[in-house]
Amino acid sequence: MQKSPSTAKDISFEDFKTEVLNDYKLAVTSRECSLLGRREVLTGKAKFGIFGDGKEVPQLALAKAFKNGDFRSGYYRDQTFMMAIGALNIQQFFAGLYANTDLEKEPMSAGRQMGGHFATHSLNKDGSWKNLMQQKNSSADISPTAGQMPRLLGLAQASKIYRHVDGIDAEKFSDKGNEIAWGTIGNASTSEGLFWETINAAGVLQVPMVMSVWDDEYGISVHARHQTTKENISTILSGFQRDDEHKGFEIMVVKGWDYAALVDTYQKASALAREKHVPVLIHVNQLTQPQGHSTSGSHERYKSEDRLAWEKEYDCNVQMRQWMITNNIATEEQLSEIEKDIKKQVRDGKKAAWSDFTNISKAPHQEVLPLLKNLAESSSNKTFINALYEELASKKEPLKKDLVSYSRKALRYTFGESSEAKSTLENWLTSYIEKVQPNYSSHLVSESEWNVTGVNEIKPTYDDNSEDVDARLILRDNFDHIFSNHPETLIFGEDTGEIGDVNQGLEGMQEKYGELRVADTGIREATILGQGIGMALRGLRPIAEIQYLDYVLYALQIMSDDLATLQYRTVGKQKAPLIIRTRGHRLEGIWHSGSPMGALLHTLRGIHILVPRNMTKAAGFYNTLLEADEPALIVECLNGYRLKEKMPTNLGEFRTPIGVVETVKEGKDITLVSYGSTLRLVQQAAKELQEVGIDAEIIDTQSLLPFDINHDIVESVKNTNRLLVIDEDVPGGASAYILQHILEEQNAWRYLDSKPKTLTAKAHRPAYGTDGDYFSKPSTEDIFDAVYEIMHESNPTQFPK
Repeated sequence: MQKSPSTAKDISFEDFKTEVLNDYKLAVTSRECSLLGRREVLTGKAKFGIFGDGKEVPQLALAKAFKNGDFRSGYYRDQTFMMAIGALNIQQFFAGLYANTDLEKEPMSAGRQMGGHFATHSLNKDGSWKNLMQQKNSSADISPTAGQMPRLLGLAQASKIYRHVDGIDAEKFSDKGNEIAWGTIGNASTSEGLFWETINAAGVLQVPMVMSVWDDEYGISVHARHQTTKENISTILSGFQRDDEHKGFEIMVVKGWDYAALVDTYQKASALAREKHVPVLIHVNQLTQPQGHSTSGSHERYKSEDRLAWEKEYDCNVQMRQWMITNNIATEEQLSEIEKDIKKQVRDGKKAAWSDFTNISKAPHQEVLPLLKNLAESSSNKTFINALYEELASKKEPLKKDLVSYSRKALRYTFGESSEAKSTLENWLTSYIEKVQPNYSSHLVSESEWNVTGVNEIKPTYDDNSEDVDARLILRDNFDHIFSNHPETLIFGEDTGEIGDVNQGLEGMQEKYGELRVADTGIREATILGQGIGMALRGLRPIAEIQYLDYVLYALQIMSDDLATLQYRTVGKQKAPLIIRTRGHRLEGIWHSGSPMGALLHTLRGIHILVPRNMTKAAGFYNTLLEADEPALIVECLNGYRLKEKMPTNLGEFRTPIGVVETVKEGKDITLVSYGSTLRLVQQAAKELQEVGIDAEIIDTQSLLPFDINHDIVESVKNTNRLLVIDEDVPGGASAYILQHILEEQNAWRYLDSKPKTLTAKAHRPAYGTDGDYFSKPSTEDIFDAVYEIMHESNPTQFPK
């Protein structure tokens, strides 16, 4: 080991000793939390534990280089780092382990995520931005391995945008782009494709990203020889090393138990990334995992005795301790006393956290017991209810679940009975569930004043000079207004920049606004999404373009696991109002005309899914979203760019409402519900149906998430008494989702005189060519025949076959 680490400033030896001792105290505190945390799981107080033991010392070095305004995008081993930046204390650590739902006690996620998943708060209580330059920031962790990588890219790119794009109000977000995005990952997770995609993109973009690989040679029980070529991630990444002729990464390797070398390495990495925007990878090797991967198993099962002995000797805390004694920073006696005191602090913090957690249910426990007793006295099933009462009363530390479960079971014994005691318990139960359910279900979407449903509709306007133009021009000119009036907006994707996207909806925009704001990317959908998430987390308004709807599947995991859950897993303390632009539905062949809306609807709750029927509606959605603070996916009609639409006079200003349906044609015989490209076929079918005496009402859903928040469709069904849902997803896909909303949530079944039906595409992917489209997806004739069949069943005399 070096005798002393390099520091950014000259300090006395006494001050240096104090700083090192404080670091050691943090390392010991974190370790004791891990050790005691494991015991809490094994004794049943906590459900699962995954800890950062063995990684303490390198995280201290990282924290020393981490500054206000910087962002972390890491994973579930980083508890020491969070403690070192002042974002996590002992009591909060255990509150997370117990799943305390009080955000003041458990600020990471209010118990929504298992312990070890960290975040800082970017938002005030009203959902407005805090000043991120006055705090150290951590994006909210997710469990999927390497899932933190794509957003890391965007967090780093934000600094590049803030440094080089003029006109952005950056006061709360950046100081001339001097912020670093710090990533952490375990060595085994570098096998994931998301890691490689991100590393490659960062090298291309040259963004201030410092990536730490914590290498303990294992991925759960699987050794590095099964994970990584040559068993060494920095070796196989050596081709990314920058040189005099080529930009790339600076790759550094350092032993994870060498405190002085670690501090020096991280200071050098910080200076390089912060000043020159060079991405850095730090391979921190020779780390250990003293308790194994998690509480679900023991590493003694798969590590040799020699390996276990080595890990005991080269435990980073042990090595730091020895180095401190050797260099006269502290004596054995001093360190033993420190360790003894910290053990007590951790035990006390654990006890306080457990007391906080159990206190949540104590008052309602005392409230419900006499209600159950009174119910028993008033019921003919007194014996059975008393048994439940006794069981619940015997629980010294009941959970919320217990209070609700026992009450509901007790009420079963009073079916058919009527009493004041029954009503009182029912009212208490209803009130209690209403109180606690938000602890687990709030903030799926924004609950701030900037949520999408709070943005009022502004209709497009026209005058005598408004011409019919190719619909793409409406998008293009609307984007022009957006980029002109919102300097914080930018768009990027495959073929988005130089050629203005594959359908020319951005024609000329890169030339006008520059390569940073209208940018081409590589073919890498997951990190295109990640760029958007990370930049949105830092106050920018990115539009991430995925070339075709079918290709969204490449990014679906990131959209579902990271973006869609962000507001939820932070209880509204972080937001990423990313707009995802794509085009889909009908064109040609299996991978250019898919419409997997059911898959998206079921995996993207937390992201709005918007399905405009034309480009004017699409442009309005972009304008609406820029007034809101939520993420959304806009699916433009792939076959609609060359169709004619009238050019509005209020580009950049008109807004399409989200969650509001539109009645495109009024009618009295049947309600036809559809969206997107299929709606044009429905309109044509309605004209043909009119010729045989069938007057169909057509409703465009416009958005699928949220769906018809005003319940307008049921009002239509009240008048027509018949319903057909048409879409080009597979059977049971989006059509089933729409039907469930109409029948169950809006109770439209009450007004139906005929069986509600759906008309969808075939179960297979759409075949290539005009005939392939016709025989794979609903056609005008299919729609006509389906409607006529419903009308025939209702009145065979008027509508004979």
